[in-house]
Amino acid sequence: MFPGRMTLSPPGPPGGPPEELQELAFIERPIRRSLKTAEEIDQLTVDEDLNDVERAVYLLSVGQEVQRASVISNLPSLVRQNPAETFRRVVPKVREVLNGAGAEIQLAAATSFLTILQDDIILIHTHTYSILKTVLLHLNHRDTVVSSAWLETLLSAINALPKETIKQEVLNPLLYQSQLSHSLQARLAACRILGKASCKFDSLIVKKELLPLARSLSRDTESEVRVCMCRQLESMARAIGVDDTRTELLPELLELAGDEESRVRLAAFDSIISLMEMMDGDDRLHLLVPLVMSACDVSSQVDEGIMVSLSFQFGKLCSGLAGSLSEEQKRLLLQKFQVLCITGLQTEENQMDVGESTLIRCNCCYNLPAMVAFVDPAHFLCDIHPSLSGLCSDPEVSVRRSVAASFHQVVKLLESNVHVVHKELLLLLQDSALEVLDALMNHLDETLEVVLSRGDNLILDNKLPELLSALLSAEQKVGSSLRWRLHEKLLHRYSCLSRLLPGELLHQTFSARIFIILTTNKVLPVQKEAARTFCTFLRYNRKQEQRQEMMERLIQDLAQGRSYWNRLRFLDVCEIATEIFSRKYFNKHFLIPALELVHDPVANVRYKLCQLLPRLRSSLRLPADKLLLQKLDFCVQKFLCREKDKDVVAMIRKTVLELDKLDLSEPFHKRHEWDLLDQKKEKEEMLLLEMEQLERQQSDGKLNSDKHAERKRRDSKTSLSSAKSMSVSSSTGSSSSGKETRKAKLSRSRSLSSQPTSSKPVNSDRPLKVKDLSGSSGLGKSTRDDSVRTAHFTLTTQSTSSMPVLIRSKTTSLLDQASLLEQREHRTSTLDHRTGNRDQRNHMMEHRTSSLEEREHRTSTLDHRDHRTSTLGQRSKTMERGSGMKDSQSRKLSMNRKSNSLQSE
Repeated sequence: MFPGRMTLSPPGPPGGPPEELQELAFIERPIRRSLKTAEEIDQLTVDEDLNDVERAVYLLSVGQEVQRASVISNLPSLVRQNPAETFRRVVPKVREVLNGAGAEIQLAAATSFLTILQDDIILIHTHTYSILKTVLLHLNHRDTVVSSAWLETLLSAINALPKETIKQEVLNPLLYQSQLSHSLQARLAACRILGKASCKFDSLIVKKELLPLARSLSRDTESEVRVCMCRQLESMARAIGVDDTRTELLPELLELAGDEESRVRLAAFDSIISLMEMMDGDDRLHLLVPLVMSACDVSSQVDEGIMVSLSFQFGKLCSGLAGSLSEEQKRLLLQKFQVLCITGLQTEENQMDVGESTLIRCNCCYNLPAMVAFVDPAHFLCDIHPSLSGLCSDPEVSVRRSVAASFHQVVKLLESNVHVVHKELLLLLQDSALEVLDALMNHLDETLEVVLSRGDNLILDNKLPELLSALLSAEQKVGSSLRWRLHEKLLHRYSCLSRLLPGELLHQTFSARIFIILTTNKVLPVQKEAARTFCTFLRYNRKQEQRQEMMERLIQDLAQGRSYWNRLRFLDVCEIATEIFSRKYFNKHFLIPALELVHDPVANVRYKLCQLLPRLRSSLRLPADKLLLQKLDFCVQKFLCREKDKDVVAMIRKTVLELDKLDLSEPFHKRHEWDLLDQKKEKEEMLLLEMEQLERQQSDGKLNSDKHAERKRRDSKTSLSSAKSMSVSSSTGSSSSGKETRKAKLSRSRSLSSQPTSSKPVNSDRPLKVKDLSGSSGLGKSTRDDSVRTAHFTLTTQSTSSMPVLIRSKTTSLLDQASLLEQREHRTSTLDHRTGNRDQRNHMMEHRTSSLEEREHRTSTLDHRDHRTSTLGQRSKTMERGSGMKDSQSRKLSMNRKSNSLQSE
């Protein structure tokens, strides 16, 4: 009848219903509503009137195994509540349950007793003795896991037991367990008990009673027993002292170091290195150095285990043996360390396991600081730096993570030579694996403090942009990942840059990026850490303009932002700012924008503000902050009167109670500590302001000094040019005068040779020349010098044999007059210079007086204007008075007229 519907359902398979129908049938099966039957529920039900101890005894007696295990696991809490009743009634029941119990109950009992012993819950030794009896009964359990758990409990009980109890109950049975007839498990337990018990007794008892037993176990036929005993010899050596260790234990350890089993040799090697601090110089030189040198020669070819141990102990060996090694031995150790750093990276025929080789390189990273201290700083580049560079670029992430974890120690040891590892620091910061960055961030502040403060300034200036770029790229890489905890750690470490970088550079590179994270990141812990870092940058910035710009961004983008999320972040910033800034700075910049959020339309913002009000109130002090306190009270009143959201109303009521209790709940010493801390912060802020002013003054002084130096340079150039011109003119004048004197000499000599000399012409010419000299005082210096020289030469050439003395006297007098003229000229030039300075000063005084006159003129003009205004006011008043008198007169006239008119009527 319905052929269309028949075609919609395909025919089923011939073998049965389809799989979909089978699944539906499985779903429609009846589900068991209870996992326990009524009888089982009755068995598990306990009377509610029983106390804890009675309930534990009841369940241990008739309960199921699950209930017994629960009671045994809860045994430490019972001991804390009622130790006497627990040890009297519950612990004996536990001992009964343990006989023949399964591994689960055995492990629960061992763990509970171990917790009781480690937490020092019990105070009397009788309780410890009862636990010891239980432990010793199950120490040799057939299950190795259970026996190991009971052994740990026994070792912990040894610390709490007295010496006599240990000697009687533990050490006496130990003599029989150490024999070869006992099981391997018993002998291993004896080794560990010997090592633990040796710390409880004095050296004489250990030497006489315990050391022979240790020797027999160290020569056991089983290598596992020898390894275990070898690892316990260190604690025994510390118990017997240095002298007995040299004579009793060191020969035993050296014998074990040559054992046929590699595990025994490795254990002996580790024990000897651990005892290195107890050896003197001779023992180190004759016992330890040959052992280490042989390990360095053989370990790479024979024992991989010893190579791993050697790589882990290498730094300790080098630092401990530095005074006992020769230069050749030091060189061999350095070569061995270089080989260990590249283990597994070279293609060799006998390559070790990848995990072993990676572990060796990680151990080398761990020992890098010790090797840097071991090497001479002058040889760091050739001995250690290639290995460090190779480890920083290792293909394995675990190796790079290990070198990043120890990089800060390497940097501290390099000190002023830190620039040589600049490339490696960039490699680690730019690493693609976030695990490497995580390890580097743990101590990045210490690394940057050394790099940015101790490096060579010239080299640092060239490499600083690369470092800042690497830091920014590392932050972007971490920020784009899902590792928000790493991002939070990175921002926390970057806050140290406020102390290490100049404010201008920090403001240009990091402040903007941190603010972007604060406003765009969606993870709340990252936002809060970004807010803390931004506030730190703001506090330590010494530029007033930059601080103002950062505060304006906080107010505009957060406090007055369009998104309520940003306004919530501003309140988080205020909460952090109360911890970083002083009260004075916080009240000046943060408090009022925070209180203005009382008008916010979003209830979440108002709710957050209500939570923050007690912290804001604690930042106010009377009477200085009276106006701010009034604004805060107005904010609270507005919340109480106009708030409609029920959550905000409940919070403001709670906040009001906290505000009322705020002054009473804080003790005086706590407030005093906060006041001292706030004073310290305020002093630091004032110091930063003073440093800013000092830097400005220095910059202004530098500019003035540069201008003064430029002016001096120009003046010196002009003086040099004038001096050159004067020297050229004087040289030309002197050359011309020299030529004239030569010509005069020639003419005089000719005239003297041709004519006889007479005294009259000489006497007649002499006064004329003196007059000429005296009349030439107003001329320049060069002209005077030339005239003096010419006069002197003419006088000498014209001298005769009859008057030699007169001519000499005239010549000396002329020279004296010339020197006097020169002195007068110098004085006049000095006076001219002084008068020039006085004229300049007078000009400046005139300029100042003129400016003062202008000011006086302005003030007089203003006074004149005031006088005019007062005169106009007086005139207006008189006019008003006159108008008032006229009005009164007109009123009187009108009234008289009215009265006259009325009388006439």
